[in-house]
Amino acid sequence: MSGRGGIADLGEIMQLAYVPADFDAALRHWTQGVGAGPFFALDHVQLEDVRYCGAPSTIDFSMALGYWGDMQIELIRQHNDAPSIYKAWRDAGHEGLQHVCILVDDIAHARAVCAAAGATVAQEGRVAGGGEVIYVDTGGGPGTMVEILQPGPGTRGFFTMMRDAARGWDGSEPLRRLG
Repeated sequence: MSGRGGIADLGEIMQLAYVPADFDAALRHWTQGVGAGPFFALDHVQLEDVRYCGAPSTIDFSMALGYWGDMQIELIRQHNDAPSIYKAWRDAGHEGLQHVCILVDDIAHARAVCAAAGATVAQEGRVAGGGEVIYVDTGGGPGTMVEILQPGPGTRGFFTMMRDAARGWDGSEPLRRLG
């Protein structure tokens, strides 16, 4: 931690997230090319009270989460045309890293730190079961989005289970479906 009071002081980056044009090809790249995984699929995720650029939005998306060592890799696929950071990314034709994620214990404090740093909340929502997420644009162009997640109960343990599954993974069952 830098100790300067900026966004970096909120926590360590624990995730690299992608919104690929070809989800299946991206999954093959990470599992077969890089050797990360296994990935755990969460289909048709429903966040509550979602807002994109301040307006309500109903985003239908799926994600696959896997680990490359201690770094979580997230692959996102949006299924509808609802306004979102994912749709805007794909509509602009971007590839590569879309955002990074850090975990926090106090989302209100994180919002204040981001506002003081000049970052704007591009998207936000509540995670079922008691978590909250904001995606802030730090103003530097593509790849400068930061997801800040205050995880709900059990989320950290869920992430630990996935990271533990990656240790010694033999390459079998690269995509495991969850609810």
